[in-house]
Amino acid sequence: MIGRKPVLMTGLLGLAVSMYCFGLSKTFLGLLFSRCLSGALNGNIGVMKSMIVEITDSTNLALACGFTPLAWFVGTTIGPLIGGLLERPAEKYPTVFGGTTFFKTYPYFLPCLMSSTFAVLCWFIAYFLLEETTTPQMSAKDYILGRKPKPQGPNGGLPTATANGVHCDKNEEQLPLRKLLVPNVLIAAGCYACLAFSDIASRTVLPVYFTVPIEMGGLGLGPSAIGTILSLQGLTSGVCQTLFFACLHDRLGPKNLYFMGSSLYFPAIILFPLTAWVARMRGLDYVVWVLVGSQMILFVIAGFAFSVTFVYISAAAPNRASIGATNGLAQMMASVMRALGPASANSAFSLSIQRHVMGGYFVYWMMMVMASVSVGMGFLLPKKPWRV
Repeated sequence: MIGRKPVLMTGLLGLAVSMYCFGLSKTFLGLLFSRCLSGALNGNIGVMKSMIVEITDSTNLALACGFTPLAWFVGTTIGPLIGGLLERPAEKYPTVFGGTTFFKTYPYFLPCLMSSTFAVLCWFIAYFLLEETTTPQMSAKDYILGRKPKPQGPNGGLPTATANGVHCDKNEEQLPLRKLLVPNVLIAAGCYACLAFSDIASRTVLPVYFTVPIEMGGLGLGPSAIGTILSLQGLTSGVCQTLFFACLHDRLGPKNLYFMGSSLYFPAIILFPLTAWVARMRGLDYVVWVLVGSQMILFVIAGFAFSVTFVYISAAAPNRASIGATNGLAQMMASVMRALGPASANSAFSLSIQRHVMGGYFVYWMMMVMASVSVGMGFLLPKKPWRV
């Protein structure tokens, strides 16, 4: 209604404010409030996906899908490094920050300051350089004041035009939620949601698994080793997605690529207990590091399935005017799974370690079941997207 750009900029501003609040929080309620504020004000993932669809067509959408994860993985690579290097600066860098009472009182403000400042910088870049990809029905000011949109175009229609010159039909309207709940949308969004659970579960288990002592089923690694491994995984994922997704999409087809990616969660999950067993037998020798590297590579390739679901979700929209709402629905479903995933994975890992449920492998069986659901959902996808 007000266009993509104002929503995107509001999300960036909300992210900056929430990170400032997070760094200044001294209680659990303060931390909880700042994270809730971030979620409430920042729904940019769905908006950005909609903008990408609107500035591409069927000839270059796959290429754009390969570039979009790069930003995510750059963030997941640099973010942990910033957090690890800049937290508790008064203790780590006493010659620079030791005399500053503020950083002793708020030891985690500095990394939050860095990330929020970057969000503000992105806000200015978006304000001056980002072009709107659709024709707004009203300005953000009119929307805030509660004014009704004024008819534009012939016959009172509200035509929209994308940045690449592709126009929506003047009779197309954004459909209500109940009309988006059609099989095509639910199948594509369901695949995305299931993958989101598998992804967040593995991301939650990985650092805990690396930290837990070898005798308890982990690898007993230190924070620096864990940060290095996760950063390398993020960097590799971004590079591989950018370089190889488009060509694999064209060569294998989207459905086969989805199956390839989602199926690789199985061997990646199996490597958790296998690597732990080898570590108990041999210690942290080269075999363990080969297995850890192999697992990271499997998770990297599994990430291709996410980009495929982006293509299917965009193609599942009933009309071009509903692309944003369709992406929003899919993102909501994925967010629910990402909310359930960490709690489920951590609880299952705790039961596995402390109570030896299913021989101590309960968490891995749970992850295997969810990976099976992701693969099973893939059989409902058509060989080629419905419409791009």
